[in-house]
Formats: sequence, structure tokens, C-alpha cells
Amino acid sequence: MDLQSLKKISQRVLDLEAQAILALKDLPIEPLAATVDAILTCKGRVVLSGIGKSAIIAQKISATLNSTGTPSLFMHAADAVHGDWGMVQPDDLLILVSQSGNSPEIKALLPMVGLGGQRLVAITGDPSSALAIAAGDYCLLSTVEAEACPHNLAPTTSTTVQMAWGDVLAVVLIEMRRFGPGDFARFHPGGALGKRLYLRVQDLVGRNARPWVAEEAGFRALVTEISTGRMGAAAVLRDGKPVGVVTDGDLRRTLESGRPLESLRAGDLMSPSPRTIAMDALAVDALAQMRMHQITQLLAVDEDGGYQGVVHLHDLLREGVV
Repeated sequence: MDLQSLKKISQRVLDLEAQAILALKDLPIEPLAATVDAILTCKGRVVLSGIGKSAIIAQKISATLNSTGTPSLFMHAADAVHGDWGMVQPDDLLILVSQSGNSPEIKALLPMVGLGGQRLVAITGDPSSALAIAAGDYCLLSTVEAEACPHNLAPTTSTTVQMAWGDVLAVVLIEMRRFGPGDFARFHPGGALGKRLYLRVQDLVGRNARPWVAEEAGFRALVTEISTGRMGAAAVLRDGKPVGVVTDGDLRRTLESGRPLESLRAGDLMSPSPRTIAMDALAVDALAQMRMHQITQLLAVDEDGGYQGVVHLHDLLREGVV
């Protein structure tokens, strides 16, 4: 396939799906408001179910709700009618995802919802379907003009719209529940996201050397401390608190200047008022400071301003924070 044809097809798909999502903005807001209120007042869990591609979307929505403070579980519609309905409790709320709203497995679940007394929410493309009628005021329409598939058969645009409804619900609930970064940290302890949310400067500094010198330290002692510390810098301390910092770049520039090294002291070479960061600050905040000031290390201090060590850009790279 030539590049022009490829570009034309890809743009058509993206345009169709983007337009379908934007069309949701013009729908009445009342069904969304009713659905959000039903979820917020639900005493049980939010159970997502569907069949085919819609089941995959339902599974994703369930996972997003779980990770953002709304207890949820996924139940495949085909399994539900063969015993898995036993996991659904009377206080639960059921969200059925079905573009047609008339799939046999979905229709088989509707009487079970009625008998169990659970609230029912529909995400469907057909407002006259059995599912939409059963859901009543709790119906989020995913109607699309056409699938992106050239034969208008494979679920593409419709599943994108279903996914968008799930994201809308999750984000509205985040706002309503005041779900903050600390809550994310509790639910996302693993991977790069988890580290960005819970890893703190004190977790990094303890692994590193604590290079430092007094203001009166000579040039040779300064070079030795920076070299053995392997942090690319050494803090200059007065009464245990940093009053300056000397980097390996400062050493190179001093050598290039031709100044007499024997008479130089750390206080002569240091950059005063060094950039510092609290030990309990998040590692991601350390990264933000480094980027802002275009530096590669910060001096870590305790609550009294006492020097505790160095956090380096390499620490953040190693932990996957960057």
C-alpha cells in the first residue's frame, strides 16, 4: 500500500471515531447524571458485563473504576447465564455494554436483574433495544453513524464510543469522590506510575554516598571527596547545613582558568545557596526541580535544614521516574 492510501485510510478512521465521540457532547445530560448518582449511592459493587468486543470494553471500564476508587468487577455475559450470576449481590449495580442491546446473552440477563433487584445501567447504541428499555433513565447511548470498518461490520467506532463513556464515568467519579494522588498511590504501588506517586527522596538518598567538605577544605581534598562520592558534586557545610555546592564542572572550569590551586578553598569555588529538597518530598518533585533549573543533582535536607545526602538524576532514571 502506498503512503497516500495509508494516510487516507488512517485519517478516515480517526475522523469517524473523533466525530462519534464529539457527538456525545450533544446528548442530554440527565442519563449521565442519573448513572453517576446511582454509582455514588451504590452500597455494593459496580458489575460490568457484555458479550464479544463489548465484553472487552466492559472489562477495561471495570479495571479503570477499580483503580480510581469505585469497587468493580467484570462478569462475562455468556458465563453469567451459566452460573457466574452467583457473584452478583442485591446491592450491586449492573452496567451492561451492548451496541445492539438485543444480543441473546444480554436479553437473558435482563429478567435476572429484575428478580435480583439490582439497578441497571445500559451503554448501548439502540435506544429502542430491549436493554435500553430495561435500563430506562440509566441509558448512555453509544449510537454511531457508521463503523470505521469499510464494510460497516467490525466494531470499531462503536467500541471507541463505549470506551469514552467509561472514561467519562471514571473521571466524573474521581472528581466527585475527591480521589487524589495519595489515593492513586495506594491503588498503583507497582510500575512507573506507582513510583511517581509514592517514591520519595529519602528512598533514594540512603543508597548514595554523602559527599561533603567544610568551607576551608583545600582543592585536593575537594577533588578527592567528589571523586570518591561519585555523585558529581559535594556539599559545602557550615554547622551541618549546606551553604554551597561544588560540582565536577566547577573543578574543570577552575583547572582551565589557570588559577593557583594550592591557595583555593571550597568556599572560593562553591555556588552559594545550593538547590535543596526535603527528604520527604516525592522523587517526581525532585525531577521537576532538576528540569526547571537544568541541573543533575539536589542536596537533600531534613526538616531542620541538615544535610542528608545527594539525589542525582541517575537515581531517577534507574527507578524509572523519568
